[in-house]
Amino acid sequence: MIYFHQQCFYTAGHFAGDDAARLAAFVEFANDPKLDALWFARGGYGACRIAEAAIAQLTDEARAKTYLGYSDGGAMLGGLYRHGFPNVAHGPMPVDMIRPGGEAAVKRALCYLIDRAPDSLELTVMFEGKTIAFNIMILQSILGTPLEPDLSGHVLMLEDVGEYLYRLDRALFQITSSPNVRRVRGIKLGRISDVPENDKPFGATEEEMVRYWCDRAGIAYLGRADIGHDVDNRVVPFGSLGR
Repeated sequence: MIYFHQQCFYTAGHFAGDDAARLAAFVEFANDPKLDALWFARGGYGACRIAEAAIAQLTDEARAKTYLGYSDGGAMLGGLYRHGFPNVAHGPMPVDMIRPGGEAAVKRALCYLIDRAPDSLELTVMFEGKTIAFNIMILQSILGTPLEPDLSGHVLMLEDVGEYLYRLDRALFQITSSPNVRRVRGIKLGRISDVPENDKPFGATEEEMVRYWCDRAGIAYLGRADIGHDVDNRVVPFGSLGR
């Protein structure tokens, strides 16, 4: 059975309800012992505004749950993983249903949540040891904050949508300059989609850009990852698959 909290239907400017409403909804569902997983309904803009307060209120029931989402929800996912929550993953959300072909994405997420189905996973996570995945701009935003997890020894997978390449270039400078990020085993690049057209071409592809910053930082570039803001987005569990 899937339950949607009433808060999912609230609006408050750019947010799905004000901070207090979103915080209360998250804590209520996370701490509910009758629920097995907390599946982020959509991107979750504003997750960074409530994540610290929410995590501070979570119980053992919350720690036992699986958490699945991506985009801005990555701020919450990163904070949960930092605090030792063992079942955190980047993957499709219910909102993907409204996209052409979105039924496959939602089915993939449910197969992961219910059965941990191997075919729901980004294939290489089965061979990479510890993995973690973020939207580029969200990872940049949580570096140096209480939501930043330890990335040592992880394969870090990155994706993004709707950003100018020059903004991603700037974000990758900060990301790859982080001492924490420099302890990863390597970086993989997911899909960079819906890039706005600038008045002047950037002069490099997204992959060339990531290779450039990895080389500058002494981080291994490990190729492409099958994740992105699209219906082909596959699940990346945080940490070791055995968890």
